[in-house]
Order: sequence, then C-alpha cells, then structure tokens
Amino acid sequence: MDVLIHLFVGLHIIGIASLLGGFLTQMKAMGQGTARFVPAMLHGALTMLVTGVVLVGLNQADDNTVNTIKIGVKLALLIVILGLVYVKRDDEKVHKGLFGLVGLLTTANIFIAVLWT
Repeated sequence: MDVLIHLFVGLHIIGIASLLGGFLTQMKAMGQGTARFVPAMLHGALTMLVTGVVLVGLNQADDNTVNTIKIGVKLALLIVILGLVYVKRDDEKVHKGLFGLVGLLTTANIFIAVLWT
C-alpha cells in the first residue's frame, strides 16, 4: 500500500507542478495584460483533484489518520482554482487580478500542504 500511496503523491506533485508551471510561464504576459490560462494549468488542477481524492481514500484504507479540515480547505481552494481556469480557459486574455488570484491560491495550497501539520 505504501508504494501505491507514494506513486499517487508523485502524481499529485506533477499536477501541482503543471498548474504552477503554467502560471509562471505566463507571468511576463500577465505584466503586459495578455496572460491566459494554458491547458497545462487545467490539466494540472484536474490531476491534483483526482490524485488528491485517491490519496485520501488510500490513506483511510490503510488506517492512516487524515486531517479532514486540512483536506477540506485544500479541496475548497482547488475547486475555486479549477472553476476559474475551466471557465476562462478559452479566453484570449484573462484579467491580471483573476490570473494573479489563481497563482496566489495555488501557492497557498502548496504552503497549506507543507506547513499545516
């Protein structure tokens, strides 16, 4: 079971890297007001959602304790991120504030994962 959990943790990290990497590649464009949500951001957020749900299930099946409040907060942030990216994915330009909000929420999600013990 540990190998399976570690496999999904790796996939979860790939998802966050895709989401954050997509954001970071658009930083220059954000400064110019021409940023857009790239497909990597949507796919990364979806990967995070699926692997996160699987990780919670695997940890509960393995009788590990799961901090449901932490998971709930992370899920809420991810749903907001996913909603924004999904709705605005076809727009040629995304407002700076909206694009920055996705970056901020993504970063907050990372720090919640790492620092909330």
